[in-house]
Amino acid sequence: MERFPDEVITVSKRGKREVRVLVDRGRYIRYEYLDPVTGKKSENKVKLVLLTEDGKQEEYFIIPLKQEGKFLLLKAEVKGNRKIWDEKKKKAVDLFEF
Repeated sequence: MERFPDEVITVSKRGKREVRVLVDRGRYIRYEYLDPVTGKKSENKVKLVLLTEDGKQEEYFIIPLKQEGKFLLLKAEVKGNRKIWDEKKKKAVDLFEF
């Protein structure tokens, strides 16, 4: 008899039953890079910063692969809080200012 409720059980592509288990939850910020002179995207470079409920940050670069809709997450050094440009507000804001 399984000790987990059915709503947390999933079946893999290989038919193996697995339990979906929470690792942590929190907020995220996704930002890209622009050329400061032209305002155009600098590359296909996007950064994802995750903030867990306990305040821990994890950072990743999102790199598009040749296959459409496929991406690689590359772990990046945690830089801590910084300013980013908010296009809607037209001003610099703290990374996790909501």
